[in-house]
Amino acid sequence: MSRARARSARPAIRTTAALALAGWFGGCGEPAVTPRQTAAAPAAERPAQAVEAVGTLRTQLLAALTQGLTRGPEAAIDACRVEAPRIAERVGAGGVAVGRTSHRLRNPANAPEPWMAPLLDEFRTSPPTPDAWRTVDLGPRGTGYVEPIYLQPLCATCHGEAVEATLLERIRALYPNDEAVGFPVGGFRGLFWAVVPRDAGS
Repeated sequence: MSRARARSARPAIRTTAALALAGWFGGCGEPAVTPRQTAAAPAAERPAQAVEAVGTLRTQLLAALTQGLTRGPEAAIDACRVEAPRIAERVGAGGVAVGRTSHRLRNPANAPEPWMAPLLDEFRTSPPTPDAWRTVDLGPRGTGYVEPIYLQPLCATCHGEAVEATLLERIRALYPNDEAVGFPVGGFRGLFWAVVPRDAGS
C-alpha cells in the first residue's frame, strides 16, 4: 500500500475504533431477547422515570438495611424480607414498576422475568461497571430498564462468603431454597429493574 493510501485509511480505522468504544461504553447493548422484546436502540440519555424509580428504591432500601443492622443481622434480614417489597410498591405507585432480581435468588418472588434473564447473563460475564445500564423494548408494555447490583460490604453480612452459622440457619429457615450466599464483596449480585409504561411521559 502506498503512503498516501495508508494515510487515507487511518481516519477510517480511527472512526471504526471510536464507534466500537462508543458501543461498549454507551450502555445500550443488544442482549439476546425474544422478537417481541428487542433491545432498545442506543439512546443519548437514560429513561428519566426509570432512573428516578431505581434510585429511590436503592436509597430507601439502603436506609432500611442500615437501620436494621443497628438492631442486628436478623433485623436486617427482616428489612429485606418485609420492607423491600413495601418500598417497591410505594415507588411503583406512580406507574413505573420497580424491583430487584438475581441469577441466585433468596426470595423466589424476585425471580427474573424472561426479558431480564439475558441481561443477568450479560452482566455476570462482564467486568464490574457500576454505572452501566441497559434498556429493552417490551413492545406495548413499555420500556424495561436495568442497573447492575454489586455486593457492598454492608450486604456481605447476609450474602457474603462467610455468613455466620446462626444467621445462616435463620436465613435457611425463612428461605429453604436460598442461593444468595457466597458472593464476594464487589461481585455481581443481581439487577435493579424498572418498567416504564409506553404512554408514560419522559
